[in-house]
Amino acid sequence: MSYPAFEQWRAQTLDRVTLSIVIPAYNESERILPTLAAFAISVSGDGEPWELIVSDDGSRDGTADLVESLGWANLRVIRHANTGKGGAVRRGVQAARGELILFADADNSTPIEELPRLIAAVRSGSHIAIGSRAAEGAEETGKSPVRRAVSGALRRVTRAVTGVKAEDTQCGFKLLRGEVARDLFRRGKLDGFSFDLELLYLAARDGLRVTEVPVRWVDAPDSKVDPLRDSVKFLKDMLTLRRLHARPERRPEDPCTSPW
Repeated sequence: MSYPAFEQWRAQTLDRVTLSIVIPAYNESERILPTLAAFAISVSGDGEPWELIVSDDGSRDGTADLVESLGWANLRVIRHANTGKGGAVRRGVQAARGELILFADADNSTPIEELPRLIAAVRSGSHIAIGSRAAEGAEETGKSPVRRAVSGALRRVTRAVTGVKAEDTQCGFKLLRGEVARDLFRRGKLDGFSFDLELLYLAARDGLRVTEVPVRWVDAPDSKVDPLRDSVKFLKDMLTLRRLHARPERRPEDPCTSPW
């Protein structure tokens, strides 16, 4: 942690960044500032030239204005109509300049201090590193018994239906090589809650290397996730993936061949 490094980061615009962090936000005025502060202090002290992008998904509570009022040199706000979390992340990725792109939740449920281990995984050869609440060594705090049971059942169904091997597809803390992120989000079609699964489905089909990194995770008391409602939607989305991506697309280049 380095406050002087943060002071420099917020005052001087960087010409080149190696890391972009995208935070999707919808009506997050009550909790976005502590998250931004935690991210800015922690990441600025890591010595990585970086930028922070808040992708505002049509908030009606002044979230975008609040974030812009900070006036930080390397913080950008992208405003767009409400499309869903996946659409917000996609727009943030499209705007990102970094060689690495992380997307993370506005409630900081996975502490930003977990980021260096994801960066190490990608720089060791993985195309994608995902924070996992199910991998050995992960820590979960505050998760209700209902949500825990639903999550466990969905993980088993997900592996059976989609072939995605990751134990935890939905943790909102994922780091991708920049070219991989741009390609996958260009081809993605889901704008809602299930976009993470589509991302990993496409990655598995492309033969990309995905590493699960066990993380600490704290369930926010005012979480917007409804275990039953969102699970039904997730199951429906899961069944549409093969139909949506039934025909292979011709792509200009394969990210698997990009050197690191």
